[in-house]
Amino acid sequence: MPPADPAAPSPRLLALCVGAPRDVEWQGKPLRTSIFKSPVAGPVEASRLGLSGDVQADLSVHGGVDKAVYAYEASNTAWWRERLGRPDLGPGAFGENFTLSGVPDDTVFIGDRFEIGGACFEVSQPRQPCLKLARLFEDASFPKQFLASLRVGYYLRVVSPGPVAAGDPVVRVARDARSLSIPELVSIWLGRGGEAGLERAAGLGALADAWRLPLRERLEAARG
Repeated sequence: MPPADPAAPSPRLLALCVGAPRDVEWQGKPLRTSIFKSPVAGPVEASRLGLSGDVQADLSVHGGVDKAVYAYEASNTAWWRERLGRPDLGPGAFGENFTLSGVPDDTVFIGDRFEIGGACFEVSQPRQPCLKLARLFEDASFPKQFLASLRVGYYLRVVSPGPVAAGDPVVRVARDARSLSIPELVSIWLGRGGEAGLERAAGLGALADAWRLPLRERLEAARG
């Protein structure tokens, strides 16, 4: 790992947010979602399947070991506040569990491990936005904008369970120098990396199957 910049602010968990399933409507149809998150003081127990008090509405596409916790950088939220003219956007605004400071996406790589509070987490995949994000922002085009921005945040596996609370330091304890950053991987997902990019991405051992398997299929198709 490169040495830390002594002038940079120490990475920190600014807010910890949880939510429960809620029944809403989107484009005239009922929708059950847990994307609405609110900050809690903690400490909150992080287990293999997520945070205590955070309940997923649809386990077929959310939650599970590879998507136990969703993390988003506060600088990304600030960028969207300005871009969208939404001064109300704050912790939990994107449905994240962890709002982090000092850990921008371009410094986060698949397989990175972070100690936060009494738990250890591993970066498993970028976020792939869905219609629930569209409902959250009441804009059907927003998921596509979100992905194109490369400011998507990332999911974490819980490697070592333990208590976590807002204000805890975020300490990177491992990195694979051969890995890809979150924006690099999203760019490849969007078709910008060519066959070499697909090969590198599909070979990431720590990458969740939800991303690796489709990338491998694309690689095989590109090879003919």
